[in-house]
Amino acid sequence: TIEPSEPAALIPLPSFEPIKIGILHSLSGTMADSETVVVDAMMFAIEEINDAGGVHGRPLKAVVADGRSEPDVFAQEAERLIVEEQVAVIFGCWTSASRKMVKPIVEDHDHLLVYPLQYEGLESSPNIIYMGAAPNQQILPAIQWAFKTLGKKRFYLVGSDYVFPRAANEIIKDELKSLGAEVVGEQYLPLGESDVEAIVAGITETRPDMILNTINGDSNEALFRELRDAKIDSTDSPILSFSIGEAGLRDLNPDDVAGDYTAWTYFQSLDTAENRKFVSKFREKYPQRIITDPMETAYASLKLWARAAGELDELDPT
Repeated sequence: TIEPSEPAALIPLPSFEPIKIGILHSLSGTMADSETVVVDAMMFAIEEINDAGGVHGRPLKAVVADGRSEPDVFAQEAERLIVEEQVAVIFGCWTSASRKMVKPIVEDHDHLLVYPLQYEGLESSPNIIYMGAAPNQQILPAIQWAFKTLGKKRFYLVGSDYVFPRAANEIIKDELKSLGAEVVGEQYLPLGESDVEAIVAGITETRPDMILNTINGDSNEALFRELRDAKIDSTDSPILSFSIGEAGLRDLNPDDVAGDYTAWTYFQSLDTAENRKFVSKFREKYPQRIITDPMETAYASLKLWARAAGELDELDPT
């Protein structure tokens, strides 16, 4: 008799250790509403990269850290991602204050941070890739448009009290001076502050042609609400915001922002075939999200990094 043969042993498919990708954004605190959506965009990019075979046949694995809207925490988490998690790269930070705290960490470890936000353009580092717009790509064209097209001449500057708004407003003041416009007031709020009484009083007194707004986070809700309560609306003093995208507008009362402006280098409503395809695919995964400029930049930056890493013989953060 012929004995039945033993079943053939299954040959395991090749397996490769995933490549850890650090994602460092605020999941809590005053910046959480702005930054959590950026994490969604990067997770979407990672999923697409993995579906296409990963990098060198290895899947990407996100290691997400919460900066808690505190620059010191961003520095601590960056150190942990590099030393303990041994990520290949860090994507993250929103405020320039958090980026400047992470900068010496990545430089000391000769590591890499990919930064997706607008920034003041007054910094460079071999260990940081600055993917966001500098003032000459976002803020200055918007101000020139307001001056030349809308005929605005008298401006009031408001911002959050940290690096980017203060640096941006110095650049703005130089531009307004060169145009022959006037700055009639300038005030700042700590991040997360909701007491905007002094700002509203200053604007009420000066009645500017336009308010230039570099406030970040949920302080904007208080600013818009209190200005409307004080009968300051877009008819006489429209607001031109540089840190509020389409997603942030959802947190504001539509009546409070009617007639105001926001300036970014990307909007979800951009009417091109490529953008319609991108938005459609993204909203299949995250139907509740509106895609912001930082989200689009973060998505693109991860795709670009993966393509560059795939062309290298070995992974090296720098």
